[in-house]
Amino acid sequence: MLNEAVNLENSPGVDGEPERRVRDRGATERAILAAAKGLLAEEGFQNFGINAVARRAGCDKQLIYRYYGGLDGLVEAIGADLGTWVKDRIPEDAGGMFLLTYGDLMERLSLLLLDALRNDPLMRRILAWEISENTEQVRRLSEARSKALALWLERMRGSLAPPKGVDAAAVNAVIIAAIQHLVLAATAGGQCAGLSLKTSKDWEKAATALKRIVRGVYG
Repeated sequence: MLNEAVNLENSPGVDGEPERRVRDRGATERAILAAAKGLLAEEGFQNFGINAVARRAGCDKQLIYRYYGGLDGLVEAIGADLGTWVKDRIPEDAGGMFLLTYGDLMERLSLLLLDALRNDPLMRRILAWEISENTEQVRRLSEARSKALALWLERMRGSLAPPKGVDAAAVNAVIIAAIQHLVLAATAGGQCAGLSLKTSKDWEKAATALKRIVRGVYG
């Protein structure tokens, strides 16, 4: 946590004047952003406000207005951060896997996305909001995530193309929707349509099924 309410030291400097404390703006911005993301992940938009974020970040609320322009600017920053989330959680290297076909690419994306969503409570919150709340804030977060994911796929695919006659956009949408629903269902009840999703073995079964579906379409 970071507290910047005081920016002047009381101890005199070499010339007898108080020394001005150098404010680390970057560290404060990161603390505010982390606090906002943590608050959203735990409590959602219902309790998401300037005062609550400031308390969690341990800073004066005026710094949120100064650095982010208020709550809307903070939501925009979280949305921009989602692009980094895709880059960090879904790396643009093949991870030792040879991507020779479009099917190879979609298998890798599917498995990485499944694992990333399972381990990120904020992203699961955003997914749940997408299907339950039609607000401007939710739309902005959803669009930022979707755009980042689409850009990842575009950069990685290169010259790889889906088989002729396959509507890749529609198929990929269904695959991603299935991954998202599995993760949300597991969070809510530990199972999906009778498939237990509690242990590592359970998730291995789900991953195997996912790979078979991807290969069944793309080869």
